[in-house]
Amino acid sequence: MKETVLERFLRYVTFDTTSDPETGAHPSTPGQLVLGKQLAEELAALGLADARQDEYGYVYASIPATPGREGCPAIGFIAHLDTSCAVSGKNVKPLVTRNYDGGEIVLGGEPGAVLSPAEFPELAEYRGLTIVTGDGTTLLGGDDKAGVAGIMGFAEELLAHPEIPHGKICIAFTPDEEIGEGADRFDVPGFGARFAYTVDGGAAGELEYETFNAASADLVFHGKSIHPGSAKGQMVNAILLAMEFHAMLPAFEDPACTSGREGFHHIDGIRGGVERTECEYIIRDHDRALFEKKKENFRDAAAYLNRKYGEGTVELTLQDSYYNMKEQILPHFHLVENAQAVMESLGIAPKILPVRGGTDGSRLSYMGLPCPNLFTGGHNGHGRMEYVVAEQMALVPALLLGIVRKYADWTETA
Repeated sequence: MKETVLERFLRYVTFDTTSDPETGAHPSTPGQLVLGKQLAEELAALGLADARQDEYGYVYASIPATPGREGCPAIGFIAHLDTSCAVSGKNVKPLVTRNYDGGEIVLGGEPGAVLSPAEFPELAEYRGLTIVTGDGTTLLGGDDKAGVAGIMGFAEELLAHPEIPHGKICIAFTPDEEIGEGADRFDVPGFGARFAYTVDGGAAGELEYETFNAASADLVFHGKSIHPGSAKGQMVNAILLAMEFHAMLPAFEDPACTSGREGFHHIDGIRGGVERTECEYIIRDHDRALFEKKKENFRDAAAYLNRKYGEGTVELTLQDSYYNMKEQILPHFHLVENAQAVMESLGIAPKILPVRGGTDGSRLSYMGLPCPNLFTGGHNGHGRMEYVVAEQMALVPALLLGIVRKYADWTETA
């Protein structure tokens, strides 16, 4: 019997696929290989003869074009296997609340774990629908197993209806998106798509083709330790150097003060002591010029402290992570227009938003695979209050089928 998207999703979230930036392995955790192997087997069972998992955990498969549609552009759909390491993804216990009454949802995993409309007012929009949560001790995994389930449901639906004309369809599931490595070993030529969509967004209707420009900033502050009793004129406290550096950055460029297309710098980690303190930052802005200015602020602050305390006091390593994919999407704006038209045909109000983050599509777009992002029905990712609206997630197969139909009679002229 055909499995619903919700049933698939409830299976997939039980796989622990938390990624880990510290392992140095590819994929970073073995659970991603386990889920990927499962998905490759399910795709093969649906009849996709080339379904496979490579040595790095990427899963690829394709559905050949129907006769006479071989000239249509190959369209790809991509979701990621891993979940954020911000909160545990082990032993996820999904809770399904049907016909949601608009009140609090008691998660039950620990005292006081409650999903409340007082904290998340958008819940009021989902009265009468089905809300899927974790039990409050872990994240749920909707980011991005809702996308995985939606793509799998789409593949099953398309294969069940051979009368639907389409060009070649390419499917991929990537590891380690959450730690910024999802595109590192993605085989764009082997994938075979001319254009693609990531299915990694939020509420129904979300359609995104702008991301941040992104960089990391790693700093090492070198101090001088001496007994506090005789420290006058001698001690240089690396912790205080880090605090002084941070105080030189624009205060209102903290993430807690920004929204929309406003960029930010964010201190993501700090550790150390008097002799040596290390800080990790991320830098984000949709505007390329403002992005470069934010990086210049870091260089200026480090240079100032090195002049003040001596050369070598501060070591700064800046590294760009990805760029705003808008620059790569605009020449192929039919990707956005077609997705928008399909949403409207399904009665879904499109919400074109800038991504305040990144997706695999951020980098894939610069690797020759223009790649906007579609909704999954997921909300509050990376936290214990994560939830998925099942009816929104169930719209994903219809959305992808509609996009496939849009390209069935479309021949690229550019």
